[in-house]
This record gives sequence, structure tokens and C-alpha cells, in this order.
Amino acid sequence: MSIVWVDASSGASGDMLLGALVDAGVPLSAIASAVDAVAPEPVDLAAEQVRRGALAATRCHVSIADSTHHRTWTDVRELLVGAPLDGAVRDPALRVFERLAVAEGAVHGISPEEVHFHEVGALDAIADVVGVCAGFVHLGATDVVVSPVAVGSGSVRAAHGTLSVPPPAVARLLTGVPSFAGPPGHPPMEMCTPTGAALLTTLATSWGDQPPMVTGAVGVGAGGRDPDGWSNAIRLLVGEAAETPAADRAAAELVIEANIDDLEGRLIPGALDALLAAGAHDAWVTPILMKKGRPAYTLHALTRPDAAEAVRRVFFQETSTIGVREHEVVKHALPREILTVTVDGHPIAVKAARLDGEIVNLQPEWDDVARVAAALNRPAIDVLAAAKALAVRLGM
Repeated sequence: MSIVWVDASSGASGDMLLGALVDAGVPLSAIASAVDAVAPEPVDLAAEQVRRGALAATRCHVSIADSTHHRTWTDVRELLVGAPLDGAVRDPALRVFERLAVAEGAVHGISPEEVHFHEVGALDAIADVVGVCAGFVHLGATDVVVSPVAVGSGSVRAAHGTLSVPPPAVARLLTGVPSFAGPPGHPPMEMCTPTGAALLTTLATSWGDQPPMVTGAVGVGAGGRDPDGWSNAIRLLVGEAAETPAADRAAAELVIEANIDDLEGRLIPGALDALLAAGAHDAWVTPILMKKGRPAYTLHALTRPDAAEAVRRVFFQETSTIGVREHEVVKHALPREILTVTVDGHPIAVKAARLDGEIVNLQPEWDDVARVAAALNRPAIDVLAAAKALAVRLGM
């Protein structure tokens, strides 16, 4: 299994990821050929060696002719669908731009189809998205693990005026995944762009610390600014899954739980979301009947030991409990990967699990199914069946 760990603790943007991919050994020509296949106007890519703080890094420059052309999501989709691209590059690129359109539409109260991308719809952003997707395909990444994302602080000037950091689109794109303001002492600035957020949330198969791996290459990608005392760069560690002794393959985890009988029921979904954002692998609720016949809930969270403190904190901050209990469990997990199928032009991610190298489970991501069903005005059950049928053929 080829693993890429993305260290986004100093932020993320499209050009930073491009630089890191080139620094990790992806030929610039492989990225440029994918970009040229999509871009309707000339786009030049160039890489240079720079320093960001104490780190040597690669800066990737995207040069385009001056243009004020603002493209809609429909325009971008037509460019991608009509381009002679490998489907493994096209599908995630479509999903990245669709995420951007959905987020921008939600922020401005319009449908995704009406979104004019402005900054993110320009040729340089098309180059960033297609180039990064092509780079990850070149690496053969089957497992992309992303650290908590630094978003920055302060304010940023955008097409719609001055916005607080994180900008509204970035906040929406990073909903449900770990993020934070940034390392101590960082200057007040935007550290994660909408394009960077959309790329990471599309390409990530999981979130967290560096997994057990044998690293074969390290790539450091530079951002455009070089502030004092801080390295404005993103890192990629590329390698293979580390072989572990058979006794260690069943990972020990914790179940943390509490019985709750005095919490407003409408607060429960938010508590579940907060547990997942804190690092829990899973969170769920069980209805129970307590003493004196009182209806109540047991709130459970499954987590790694290193995330247990953050998960406990959620119990105490987001619910009315004043105590939790926990016990160790052993989790046996099949290796999994993300496939992509397209239903009537709309990409849907499908999680594939393998046993002894054979696919034994295929499950379309429900959020994608619901989104596509709404876009096509079709019943979700029909879209789910179509996605699963396509995935079965793809998985074979």
C-alpha cells in the first residue's frame, strides 16, 4: 500500500502542494501534461528551489496570460469532462471543484451552478487542482493521511471584501475534519486557501498523525510568503505501509462513554460531530432506561489512546455529563481505499475494503450520494444502486 502523509500544520494551498509533489520526485512534465490537456489557454509551470524559514523547499510557479474571465462550475466541469485526461485524474478534480462550488454557493446563498469562481476559477487554480490530482496519481497513493490543517488568523482581502480568517468557504470546506488556527507564534495571516482545503478534503482517505510507514521520499512545498520565524511550507512523506508483527495488527483502542439523562436531545448531533472532529474514529448513541424509569442515552466514542484526552474534553464541554468511563478494545480493520465512479456526470466516492487482497465490501459515500441525488432530482436509493453497480464493475 502506497501511503502519503500530508503535514498541513503550516497550512495548505494549491501551489504549495504542487511544489511538494515536485520536491517528492513527481516530474514537472507529468503535471504539466495534465494541465495542458484541460487549460483552454497557455499555462506555464516552473519550479525553483527556495528557503522558507529553516527549510529548503520547492516553489512551483504557475504563469498565465492576464485574463478577467470568471468561470462557473458548469464551465469548469465542461473543460474537465471534455479533456483527454486519465479518469483517475479527472474524477478527483471534478470532486474538488464541485466541493468549491457547493461551499461558495452555501456562503453566498446561491446554487452551486450559479457560482462564479473568481479567484479559484481562474486558470491558475485549474492548474493547481488538475496538477495536484495528477501528482497524487503519479505517486500511486492508495492511502492519503492528512494532519490537522492550520487555517491561520487575522483577516484576508478577497474579491468580496475583507474577511476574517478562516474565510467562510474554508470554514465550510473543513467542516467535520481537524483544523486549528496555527502553531504558536505564527503571524496573523491566511494559512489555508479554499483550493487547498478542497484538495485536502477530497484526496484524504483519513486524518491524523503520521501512520506506520517506511518513508521513501519527502517533499516540501513553499508558499508565496516567507515570514520571519516561521516556515510557510507543506510537507509530503511518501512511502509504503510498515510491516508490523501479526500480534500488533489488531490495534488496541479505547471506548469512552457516559450515560446522560439531562441533555437536550437537539444537542446530541453536535456532540457526535465534535467527538469525530476531536479524533474519535466513530461516535454513536444508544437509547437506555435508567433508574426510576428515566429515558436516557449512552454516548459512546471509539478512539486511539493518543486522542483520548481531546475526546474526553468533548464529553465534558459539549454534554451535561460530569464523568466518563472507558475500556480498551481490540479493533480489527480491513485495509481500504477510495474508488470514484461517475453517475450521470457526477462523481461519487466509494470506499473499498480488501481481505487478502480481494475486495469484499464496496460502499458509496452517502454524502456524495445525497448530493448527486439532489443535483439530478432522482431518488437517493436509485443513485445509491447505480453507484454501487458501477463500483462493483470498477472493483473487479
